[in-house]
Order: sequence, then structure tokens, then C-alpha cells
Amino acid sequence: MAEKVDQLLEQMKDALRVDGDAVQVVDEAALRDKIDQLINQAVFGQGLVRETARWLIWEAAQALGIKPASIHELYMAIGRGDVPTDFTVPAMNVRGINFVMSRAIFRAANKMNVGSMLFEIARSEIGYTDQRPAEYVAAVLAAAIKEGFRGPVFFQGDHFQISASRYKENAKKEVESLKTLMTEAVEAGFYNIDIDTSTLVTLEPESLEEQQRLNYEVCAALTQYARSLEPDGITISLGGEIGEVGGHNSTVPELDAFMSGYIATLPADVAGISKISVQTGTSHGGVVLPDGTLAEVNVDFETLGELGRVARESYGLGGAVQHGASTLPEDAFSKFPEVGTVEIHLATGFQNMIFDYAPEALVQASYDYVNEHFAGERKANQTADQFIYSTRKKAFGSMKQQWWEMADEDRARIGKALQDQFEFLFTQLNVGNTKRYVAATVDAPTLHRPRPTEVAEEADLDIAHDLSD
Repeated sequence: MAEKVDQLLEQMKDALRVDGDAVQVVDEAALRDKIDQLINQAVFGQGLVRETARWLIWEAAQALGIKPASIHELYMAIGRGDVPTDFTVPAMNVRGINFVMSRAIFRAANKMNVGSMLFEIARSEIGYTDQRPAEYVAAVLAAAIKEGFRGPVFFQGDHFQISASRYKENAKKEVESLKTLMTEAVEAGFYNIDIDTSTLVTLEPESLEEQQRLNYEVCAALTQYARSLEPDGITISLGGEIGEVGGHNSTVPELDAFMSGYIATLPADVAGISKISVQTGTSHGGVVLPDGTLAEVNVDFETLGELGRVARESYGLGGAVQHGASTLPEDAFSKFPEVGTVEIHLATGFQNMIFDYAPEALVQASYDYVNEHFAGERKANQTADQFIYSTRKKAFGSMKQQWWEMADEDRARIGKALQDQFEFLFTQLNVGNTKRYVAATVDAPTLHRPRPTEVAEEADLDIAHDLSD
């Protein structure tokens, strides 16, 4: 294995100089040319070769000023009124062909001077896309290097969620499972985490405070745990959630009940959440009709705007977060910044585009795979089209190498379509020229890592939850 590591370093020597634990970029152009083979080793390599490739990408990114960071201070500045509320930060779930999709995001960001954007992955997506946090970070940073991006990069754990059923069976075990996931994510470079304990809300008590009690108590406990994981110079951006996406629309009294209990529970010297996720009429992945098309969805923008206003004015948060939005009609996106939505989560729409533009043979092979291996998940009332739509995402992990090894022209076609969509969304969400706000508020410290000498042991994560946007 040591010989293969030496071969990897030899291949990179005209781009990177390695001296002990230090990595210097000696030729950025050469690095961009060779980053494809480096990320291939970081994803598909074995043992110490894989760990070394990931380390080289991390250290090269640090050297170039491409640094994983927390968006906490930007959101708090919005809450104070120091930064305007006329843009909405896109949080983008990169499920498949990460390097291709992330490159498209950075091309669009470079073109429009976008700095406020989040790369995220949900607890469930880590499983079915076969992307552990360290791999995810490596792929995104490699894409940033390839496209010449500069500045903070915000990685977010989306829906780091407590399972209500498992919590009922064994609360301590379920909380510890989520802590294990948080630890791995932060160690990989995820300095933004959405804590989702909204599954613990119960509507049985008459009082809203009692309905939200478990939600805010467990969220406060996980907030304290996240703070214990922070690297020097980083305040992890944390989000809470008051209403389960797909359920009834959230209300201001529910927001007040959660926040009042959360603030009272959290020690005064511990920094709290910077945003709050709410439900205003969407659902994860959209509502699929029998023919495989999506039903129209109406977002309650008035409620969304009011919840965001109260979150800022009463609690100093950046505002309200909208989940499940990527499959909305195109004319809906400009309304989010109009009502001051601080963040919007986007996932399934990009996945749909990848399948639309991918080679027909690969798409059919993916459908054949899910029909063969996941047929038991098909519900009795689902049509074949509904089943394929809801399940095909699982081919991204099971067939990852086939997706990554598409022909250059296929990757270019998909990448161009995605870039066009990101440019459209960035325009509608008004995040062009937001690098100035990031530069004014976000401190992204340099965080070096030692050269790996052994293979990192991966925790046995419980990542079976199937929830993402």
C-alpha cells in the first residue's frame, strides 16, 4: 500500500509539493488538470491511497483559500439587520455524480459572484447515495479547485433527524446514533447542521409548549453536543425545526412555543440556532401522480414571510427555512427572497435533470436495478411510474461507479443543463454578488490536517432514514 501512495504522490509532484504534513500548490494549472484522477482515487481508491487523496484535496483547497466554513455569522448578521433579507441562500443536495454537479454549481457561482450557498446531504442520502461525509467534502472541494472558485464553502448536514419510533423504543440509543453522525460530519468539514427533532412533536397535549417540549429539549441537548465538536475559530451554524415537512402549516404560536422553551433549556453561555425550518405547504420530492408527473403545490408565502419576520425580530435568527422546494414551478422561486426567506432546500429537481440528460442505457440500467433490488419497497397503491420516480435515487449509490464513468460528452451535457438551472435559481433567489456579504461576516480559519498514516475507521452509522428534499 505504501508503494501505491508513493505512486500517487509521484503523479501529483508537478502540481503539489508534499513535505511531511505540509502541502504546497506549486502549479495550480497542473493541479486542475490532474484533480480528476485525484478525486477518482478519493472516491474509488482503497485504504491509505484513498485517505491520502482526500488529504491532498483538503490541504490543496486550504492553500488556495477554498475553506469549509460556517454560515452562522452571516445569518446572525441578517437577524441583526446588518445584512438585507432580499436574498435566499440555496442549500443544494448533491445526490449523484457529485464532481460533475458541484463543478456546475461553482461555474454558475463564479459567473454570478455567488458566495452564499450550501452544499448539503441528508442523513438518508448518505446511505442510499453511498457518500460518507469525508467523500462528499472531497468531491465538492475537488470541483471548486477544478473551476477556480475562491472563498468559504459551506457544507451542511441536512435533516440530521431523530426517528420518533426508535426514540420511543430507546431514547438514549437514538440520540447517541445522531451524535455519532454529527461527529463524523464535523470531522469531515461539515460546519452547518440542521438538527431535526420535529419528529418528536406530539399534537395530543392542548398546550403548544407541551406539544413542542421534546422537540426543543432534545434540540437543545444536541446543540450543546455540536458546540463541543467545534474546531478553533468555528461556530457551527445550527438549525431547528418546528413542523414536519408535509404536515400542517406552521404557525407563529408554534414558533414562539419552540423558541421560548429552547432558549429556557439551553445554557445562557451556549450559542443557539441561527435559523428555523417551517412547513408552509411543500413535501419532500413533490407529490407524484400515477403517471409519474408532479402535482402542483401552493406555498403559503404569507405565512412563510411572517414566520421569518418573527424569527428575526423576536429571536435574532436569520429567518425561516423552506424545505422540499426544488420541484416547485419556476415562477415560485423569486417569491422566496421577496418574503425574506433565509434559506431554501433543493434536491429532487436536480436529480430529475440528471436522469433526463443521462444516457438512455444508463437510465434503463438504473431502473432495472431498482426494480430488481427494491421491489419490496413498492407500495400497494403505487403505479410503476410512481415507484420508479420515488426509488430511482437509490441507483446513485448502488451504481455509483457506472454514473461516474459516463463518457465525457455525457458528463458535459448533464453539467451544462445543471449549470443553466443553477444560474436560473441563483437569479431568482437573488444571490448574485453575495460574496461581499460572506466576506464581511464569515471568518474561515485555515484548518490543516496531518498526513494520514493509517486508514480511518468508519463508524457503523444508522442512516436508514429516507427523508430529503
